[in-house]
Formats: sequence, structure tokens, C-alpha cells
Amino acid sequence: MTSVLDTTPSVTRDATPRQNAVNDTFAPEHITIIERRSGWHLLDWKELVAYRDLFRFLIWREIKVRYAQSAIGIGWAIIQPLFSMLVFTIVFGRLAKVESDGVPYALFSFAALVPWTYFSNAVTDGVNALVSEANMLRKIYFPRILMPLSAVAAKLVDFTIAMCMLAILMIFYRHAPSLGILALPLLVALMMLTASAISLWLTALAVQYRDVKHAMGFMVQLAMYGSPVVYATSLIPEQYRLLYAINPMVGVIEGFRSALLGTQPMPWDLIAVGILSASVLFITGLAFFRSKERTFADVA
Repeated sequence: MTSVLDTTPSVTRDATPRQNAVNDTFAPEHITIIERRSGWHLLDWKELVAYRDLFRFLIWREIKVRYAQSAIGIGWAIIQPLFSMLVFTIVFGRLAKVESDGVPYALFSFAALVPWTYFSNAVTDGVNALVSEANMLRKIYFPRILMPLSAVAAKLVDFTIAMCMLAILMIFYRHAPSLGILALPLLVALMMLTASAISLWLTALAVQYRDVKHAMGFMVQLAMYGSPVVYATSLIPEQYRLLYAINPMVGVIEGFRSALLGTQPMPWDLIAVGILSASVLFITGLAFFRSKERTFADVA
């Protein structure tokens, strides 16, 4: 198969074989030509399906790179939230006496750190995905959106390992989950949607402005204290509750605590606001990403 490649957003079509007038032979039976798109498209689902093998490869590569030549291996998926939990328990649980809704503070904080660690790592790796692959962007065409989305999907491995650690911690404290655990798939989907939305926005900016990459550590840390990781939403005044839930991770974190620890009834109001907010962020982020996509190869 012969391919004509371009680095701009494009569509593919099949050309018909042509007869060679000199030697009475035919050109290759199947020629794929990549052309510039006409009109406005947020997502080309046919193209994404066509590149599904590349998407799987990118996910597998993300996983291998994270653990390659690592003495601890998958232990890093446990160490990060575990050590954060120990520090938070000492500082906020023992010294500051932060309210933990009637459950041990270690369990209270770890239930929040599991989704938050996934979110922060997925966004950080998603933002760096295109910048670190500048050479690939200049040489070949592929749907650029696969890069940040593969980083978001690959972090599900770490998330699953951390969830197993959380289950062990719940057994240790003899704390059974509530029926709200049935809502976990929805919460995980919202968590991934939020990470994908933020990654699309910041990735498109990071390709052109390297300041975004350098500021990621500070931005993630600031966002953590803007989310109920070390404290409960019960500390937020009632009149600001829904405004606070514009941050989609508020509904995710409180939903995890409700489902696993039964600290409060499932906060459907926070989750509903979070779904709306994350959807808007994803759609606008996708539109912004697509508008900048054709310039990635030039500025990367």
C-alpha cells in the first residue's frame, strides 16, 4: 500500500487503479491519499477507528516506559498516594485536627488520593505527550488527539493498583463499602472525562507555550487544595456548594468517599454539576485542540 502523507488534519480516500499506457499494466490496486478536511469536525470517528491499533500501541508504550528499568516497578503506583496519605494524616489529621466525617483520617484521605493521583498524573503526562514527541509530529500524519488520550488511558493501570491498596486499607480498618459502590463506574468515567478535557486544553497550549509544561507542578498542587482531598465538602458553606462543584473532581472525590466509606449520602448534586462542567470543558477543549492541530508540526 502506498501512502501520501501530510502533517495537517485530514481525511483519507481510496483512489481507483489507473492503467499504464506504456506497458499495459495497472498501478497498485489500493492507494490511500490523505487530504485536508473541508468544513469543521470535532472528531472523525472513522479515522479514530482506523488508527485504533496505534492507540493501543501508544497506551502499551506509556505503560512500558513508566516501569522500564524501574527497581520498584508497579510499586510506584502505591508509593505516591501512600506516602501522601501518611503526610496528610500527620499534618492535617493529627496536628490540624481536620474533620474527616467520622472515619479514620488515613482512610478518609486515601479514598480521595486514589482518584486525585490518577487525575494529576494523567493530566501531567497528557500535557507532555505532544511536546515529547515533536519529531514524530514533523514526520508523519496521525490523529494528534491520540497522544494525550493514550496518556489518560494508560494511567488506569496505576489507578487499578491503587484501588487494590485502598481495598486492603478498608479491610485493615474493617470498613465495608456502601451500596453507593454501584456508582463507581460513573465516577470513574467522570474522572477520565475531566482528565481528558484538561489535557486537551493544556496540551494544545503546551505545544506553543513551554511555560505550561514548567508550570504544571504548581498548577496541579494548587488544584489539589482547590479540591476536597485533605478536607471534606462539609466545610464549604451551603450557598457555595454548587459553585464549588464546578470543579468536576469535587463530585468525583466526594462520590468515592460516599461509595467506599459511607461518609455521606451520594452527592448527586455535585456529580451532576461536575458532569455538566466536564462535558463543557471537553467539548471546548476538543474544539480548541482541533483549531490548533494544524500548527503543531510547525511550532513543536
